[in-house]
Amino acid sequence: MVTVETKPAVKPKQPMRENGPYWEKFEQFAKIAEDPAWVRVARRAGISHFVELGFPTLQDEDWRFTNVAPIAKLPFKRVLEPARDGVTAQAPGHFTFAGLAGSKLVFVDGHFAPEFSSTAKLPEGVKVTSLAEAIAKEPAPVEKHLFRYARSDASAFTALNTAFFKDGAFIYVPAGQTVPEPIQLLYVSTAKEDGATVHVRNLIVAERSSQVTIVESYVSLSDAAYFTNSVTELVVGDNAVVEHLKLQDESHRAFHIAAVAAHFGRASNVVTHSIALGAKLSRTNIHAHLAGEGLECILNGLYLTRGEQLADHYMIVEHAQPRCASHEYFNGILADKSKGVFHGRILVRPGAQKTDAKQTNKNLLLSDDATANSKPQLEIYANDVTCTHGATIGQLNDESIFYLRARGIGLETARRMLIHAFAGEIIDRVRCTPVREELDKLVWNRLELNEKVTVNK
Repeated sequence: MVTVETKPAVKPKQPMRENGPYWEKFEQFAKIAEDPAWVRVARRAGISHFVELGFPTLQDEDWRFTNVAPIAKLPFKRVLEPARDGVTAQAPGHFTFAGLAGSKLVFVDGHFAPEFSSTAKLPEGVKVTSLAEAIAKEPAPVEKHLFRYARSDASAFTALNTAFFKDGAFIYVPAGQTVPEPIQLLYVSTAKEDGATVHVRNLIVAERSSQVTIVESYVSLSDAAYFTNSVTELVVGDNAVVEHLKLQDESHRAFHIAAVAAHFGRASNVVTHSIALGAKLSRTNIHAHLAGEGLECILNGLYLTRGEQLADHYMIVEHAQPRCASHEYFNGILADKSKGVFHGRILVRPGAQKTDAKQTNKNLLLSDDATANSKPQLEIYANDVTCTHGATIGQLNDESIFYLRARGIGLETARRMLIHAFAGEIIDRVRCTPVREELDKLVWNRLELNEKVTVNK
């Protein structure tokens, strides 16, 4: 099944209003939370916005392909303490990217786990720590940026996160510093009951002329129907070079909603990757604000689904200054009855002349029952720009399969090779070599081990 749309958005209808329990839980939480005044103000604004907005419904144009009613119906059980009994010192070593050199912050059920974390020798002034610790001990750089870019008045899930987040990561790279090795953020869920909910908040700040690579992973040790709600604010200064990769590989019954709110400075160079492999339902909302002249950014993504999984990517790339370039590349590989959703909007503000913006979404359907919904959009208020978008949806090429089989390659191997090459278009854009090699191995193994994948002849 295929859907490709380019029509303008319509005003959403009334959202779901069943928010009483969330307000009551917030009042209980607010009584025990030990926050500075500025955090308390943000939390209360967050819960107020959530109650006003409600969960989005299928009548909301931006959510009409993704039904979050199952999340709204979950019992709201905020994880107050992690279940450490299911995690050993060796457990983090079994996950993807475990062999990477560099610093690693591990969080269990949204709580910082120092016993599983490690910090490599870092350049002077670089901070890699938990957000809660930074707020308590060195709040100045956090207060300057936290809550500034991910707007709780525009998203119910961001509002809920703002109200209830407990911890997350704080990464700060001062001006002119280069972090030579990737920094890992590993979020492990051990949820044993349906409705367990974790709100993760990350703040990453790379000041002018700095360089850093961050790998943010979400994984699971359980198969409960839990809910992860994460928000990452990424601030990139003038002339900085940043690579950020987010991997979502959670339980097949889990729900995962994430927001990446990014602010890019003048002449910066940024590459962000979103890889969605797990969860029953996942959605990543990306808002990149190109705030400085002459910058270049790449937004790169891959979703690989099977069974009845749904993977959704929604993004806004906002060109606010002249002579900026943005390129979006998202590929989906959909098997069985799974569903992929891509909604990309390029927004060119008045005065953002000489904009160069490209957007591409390609989907490979491995089953007649798989569904791809693609909605590319251009919204342009400047007259000297180059903007293009495109979406393709199809199946494996018979001629390519024949070519490989004619050279002695078996049918299933030929199919997997072509699927892997399709995924490789995205993986090859990962700049950090150890991360790229590990991701390539993960995707190849996932394709090899997925015995349920069926490919139409």
